[in-house]
Amino acid sequence: MTRDPWGVPTVRAGSIDDLAWAQGRVTAVDRAWQLEVERWRSEATLAAHVGAAGLSWDTFAARARLDDTARRCHDALDPATRRWVAAYVAGVRDGLAEGAARSPELQALGLPRGGHGGWQPWTPLGVFLVHHVLFGSLGTTVWRGHLLRSFGSRLGPDLATALGLGPPDGSNAVAVTGSRTASGLPLVAGDPHRVLERPGVYQQVHLVVDGPGALDVVGLAFPGVPGVAHFGHTGSAAWAVTNAMAVHQDLYRERLRRDGDRLLALGPDGWEPADTATVRLAVRDGEPVTVETVETARGPVVVPSWSGGAEPEALSLRAPSRVDTALGFEALPRLLQARTARDVEAALASWVEPVNSVLVADTTGDVRQLVAGRVPDRAAGNRWHPVPAWDHAHAWRGSCPPPAGLRVTDGAPWDGVAVTANDARPDVVPYGTVFAPPNRAARLRALVGDRTGLRAGDLAELLVDTASPATGLLDVLRRSAAPATGTPAARLHAELLSWDRRMAADSRGAGAFAAWRSALVRRVLDLPLLAPLHHPAGVPEVLAPWLSPVERVGTALERLLDVLPRHGVDVDALVHDALADAATTPAPAWGSTHRLRTVHSLDGTGWEETVVRPADGLPLHGDTNCVLATASLPGLTDLCLRGPVARYVWDLADRDASRWVVPLGADGVPGPHAEDQTPLWARGSLIPVPSARPEEIP
Repeated sequence: MTRDPWGVPTVRAGSIDDLAWAQGRVTAVDRAWQLEVERWRSEATLAAHVGAAGLSWDTFAARARLDDTARRCHDALDPATRRWVAAYVAGVRDGLAEGAARSPELQALGLPRGGHGGWQPWTPLGVFLVHHVLFGSLGTTVWRGHLLRSFGSRLGPDLATALGLGPPDGSNAVAVTGSRTASGLPLVAGDPHRVLERPGVYQQVHLVVDGPGALDVVGLAFPGVPGVAHFGHTGSAAWAVTNAMAVHQDLYRERLRRDGDRLLALGPDGWEPADTATVRLAVRDGEPVTVETVETARGPVVVPSWSGGAEPEALSLRAPSRVDTALGFEALPRLLQARTARDVEAALASWVEPVNSVLVADTTGDVRQLVAGRVPDRAAGNRWHPVPAWDHAHAWRGSCPPPAGLRVTDGAPWDGVAVTANDARPDVVPYGTVFAPPNRAARLRALVGDRTGLRAGDLAELLVDTASPATGLLDVLRRSAAPATGTPAARLHAELLSWDRRMAADSRGAGAFAAWRSALVRRVLDLPLLAPLHHPAGVPEVLAPWLSPVERVGTALERLLDVLPRHGVDVDALVHDALADAATTPAPAWGSTHRLRTVHSLDGTGWEETVVRPADGLPLHGDTNCVLATASLPGLTDLCLRGPVARYVWDLADRDASRWVVPLGADGVPGPHAEDQTPLWARGSLIPVPSARPEEIP
């Protein structure tokens, strides 16, 4: 194993199984804390290590039966994939003692440095589930159920649609065919957006097999999961992934009753037995907590108390991973071995969840747009809100056939450019309910325009564009009467209308816009019409982020301002009041409040003081709906806790010309490579990927 100047490991082996072992080992050395904390989450043992603050997650994980689902999916793997995963686990076990000795977190908690930390053959599947069980539609479906409960008949369809919008994702991917590039071969670029975790959620790796079965891959891996699932370049094929925004999880309203020692659930054919178990959750420095887990014929009960109607109800979660005992892990080794776009498409045919939009290209010039994943075939209502378990109409009817992959040709309608940005497109619309606004996709296409001769750096520049899609809000402002001349509100009004609409860190206009927008969110939240939003949701704490009225109103603000007049709300008065609120103090430059704030798994546990955060507080360009989607939470905070967790450009003419960057660094512990990429990430620069030529690897 060697490392490039940025600490990115090059892992070499003689076979794909030996490569998995070596990848597991280097990951354990670099990311021991991250591996262990994700394992604890998958096993519902977080509280045993960090204290009572981990109980909300453990309770959810136990109820959702994550570890059991991982074990079932592992047992269903084909023998070759199971052996490959086992090799990775063996490598993790071998490297954990060395990695634990480097980990400030494990040392602070006083955890032993020896042993393999309890890693099981199925743990990588559990880690993958932890990353994605709340990545789908579950939280938004609970929120919509909360709206229906809280508003009742007062919730009209227009208000329901506006408030039912999900938090926008911010991921981007762009592919251009050879007709648009200087080399005559495709380029693929992208930037996944997630919570900005410390250490970073993605790990840059270079994986090489010499001899028979040779492969040479650069990509971004989930620490704890072998291979490179979402973003990779094999030398002759490369791919990018964004969230397809498909709804692949359902929530069922369950009516439960006791019958002696049995628990019964009301299904479509009457009362039926539910499976129950008792889990004892250990708590560091506290008494253990006993949790009853329940699974009906629909799935595990994740919300045990849900007052959906006249009778007490619960909510169960139904997901393809548990129903079909599959996560799609068979795709991972096949992706490493892919040589063409067709190979990538074939590998992803076994993908299950989450559902992804994929752009893939190869050195023959082939460029494809795919949808990978499994979406259940069921009634349309299932995708919108919790549905009654006792109604036959809401039963699953198998899986929807995925759309055929699209070949991106140089003719209409593609014109040599493909973009996916969580937006509503014909290939994904049938599978989702809420998509990102179209502005990011439209902006990316406009930035490419009719340009030719594109190079990797040109695509990298697209991903850091700061133009704000503030047109709708500013149109509302423009239509309203101007405040009295000479007042602070009038000066703010004029400043907003003259702003260049770029969310640059040094822009005072951007700061003024953000201050007015936040004030407007708070004014809308105070409307008596929306008072039901503030009713207690009565759901587990782990789901609370999805039920934040501030975030939901901030997400839906523009659409709300359009529908509120139909409910008797004076929007002009809201606009003027918000101007007066925001004008009380001069708005600073956007970057003075829009700063990086990373999230660590020890936050809120009492151990967070042990975490070193030198990058936090860095001023950032961009904002939620910009292409550079460094998300803020209007009305709550301008801090950026969610944004691009990687950025990359894959060059199919010369892989060594490919570039990438992550928000922090390659290493998961304080040191020279823990945060050395942060300044580059913040200003939009990239670093070279490790060379494909062994003799050039340091």
